[in-house]
Amino acid sequence: MAAANFSAPALPAHPMANPGYGKRSAPDQLPRTNHDFAHLPPREAAIAAYVDRLPDGADISVKTLAKQLPYGQCALGTALNRLQAAGHLRRGRECVTAADGSSRWITRSWFSRTARDDDWWAAFTRGDVPERQEPPPERSRPTRSRAHILLAALGRTAPVLSLSQADCATLAPLVAEWFARGASDEDVLRALTAGLPTPVHHPAALVRNRLTSKLPPPPAPRPPLRVLECANCGAPGRPEALPGGRCSACRGERAPARPSAPLSAPKVHARAAEIRAAMSQQRREKASV
Repeated sequence: MAAANFSAPALPAHPMANPGYGKRSAPDQLPRTNHDFAHLPPREAAIAAYVDRLPDGADISVKTLAKQLPYGQCALGTALNRLQAAGHLRRGRECVTAADGSSRWITRSWFSRTARDDDWWAAFTRGDVPERQEPPPERSRPTRSRAHILLAALGRTAPVLSLSQADCATLAPLVAEWFARGASDEDVLRALTAGLPTPVHHPAALVRNRLTSKLPPPPAPRPPLRVLECANCGAPGRPEALPGGRCSACRGERAPARPSAPLSAPKVHARAAEIRAAMSQQRREKASV
């Protein structure tokens, strides 16, 4: 198998999916080499190498890949299923939260250059695998940060804590850490101004001491909400019920018989009354013999 199949760069004209959808790279992958997909058949290896080179957000649906690669949709669907069985691909849904606090479930296609087993994908679904941190978009910073503004206005709340420009610039990173841990402006002001001694000899030193000693603990990380789906029928399921990315029905396994639903309370009482009546009738019949 020629190494060029794996090292050729992705076509720059490959379409991107709608914002928030498309390819998502799995975290903690090994560095790229020319032999990442040598264990796959030639067609699957070529497709995997192509998808691996695409940026996150690229449209990797069967229909779009068929327009970019020399394979039909049927062949691509089979190849993607084989990549999923080999541990390079998983499809599912993830709950994302917007800036306004609303949340919604969106479709995900996670790709891993490094082949993963079912246990790894199950851990990834639970959020146990560390996510790769994306660099924040570059933007112009304001001349004064939120932390700096709070410190500059501190003297209005507590005149004895009036700070200089230099003090604000020095202490602003400590306030920013409070904000990073979920504290509000009111939380910071309360911690800095409650129970002040009289007199305050060194405002900057007192503020530094309180920002350091009263720093709240970091919030506990919330695991992402993810659901895997069967590669064939799209049925959602727990990771352990989708080995190789396929449900038991699509693997040709017979589903276990479901236990009958329990009777409701009124039906239980009615049935018990019938049994008691039948037993009473039997006793009467025996007594009359």
